[in-house]
Amino acid sequence: MNLKVREEVLQYQDQIITSWLEQIEQYRNDDSLQNISGAVYDSTSQDFVHKLLVTLQQEDTGDADLNQFVERLIQMGWPLTFATRGLQEFRKASVKAISENSNDMKDGIFHYQEIESWVDNIINHLVDQYSGSWENTVFLQKMALKELSAPLIPVFENISVMPLVGTIDTERAKLIMENLLDGVIEHRSQVVLIDITGVPVVDTMVAHHIIQASEAVRLVGATCILVGIRPEIAQTIVNLGIDLGKFPTKSTLKKGIETALGMTKREIIDLEIQEG
Repeated sequence: MNLKVREEVLQYQDQIITSWLEQIEQYRNDDSLQNISGAVYDSTSQDFVHKLLVTLQQEDTGDADLNQFVERLIQMGWPLTFATRGLQEFRKASVKAISENSNDMKDGIFHYQEIESWVDNIINHLVDQYSGSWENTVFLQKMALKELSAPLIPVFENISVMPLVGTIDTERAKLIMENLLDGVIEHRSQVVLIDITGVPVVDTMVAHHIIQASEAVRLVGATCILVGIRPEIAQTIVNLGIDLGKFPTKSTLKKGIETALGMTKREIIDLEIQEG
């Protein structure tokens, strides 16, 4: 911002702050701010306008204090609209304060253009910061969901279960394959049960991914059992002509575990408690 314009804004900062706080008050009842108390709203608003004036004084749109303030807003769940509206009201208050104390129309236009440019730069900076933060958050959540979406769980010695829930696309099938092979080696699994109880639809593509996973498990020295085949899924598989005959299938996880125990030369027996 031009040095003269910046000095004039700072000269009338008390008037600007008063006007700004009056205008920002109208947004207090927005739906996106309902969870924020009145005291927090007031203190945050005052902090915001002072951070803007400090940034203006330092002539740095990437001011560290402002960045930290915005980061705090993001972490506390404040909407981006609070920041953008605040900047728009700051622009209006600044232009109003200068115009009320100046009679030169030409200077007024110049001041407006300078303030407009400075505010636009700040808004762009804040939007980038908000976008970067949310993109990073979404990425981390997506990675966490991926890790949780296809876990291989050891249930007995040498026996593991992979419960699948939701639809299976190509990207998730790749993750399933990776987790499956890594888990077989890590847990020294001899038998792996893939439980599709939570998979709503088994079409040709899903079956293809399951068959590939089964073949991959076989190549590393383990056996795969497909469990959780509901009647409607079984009918779909037959109608589509999908061949799942290369590896055992069971209707329930319980039957699958019993089969896996038998394959590892173990069994579940009932113990009779004798009353003495």
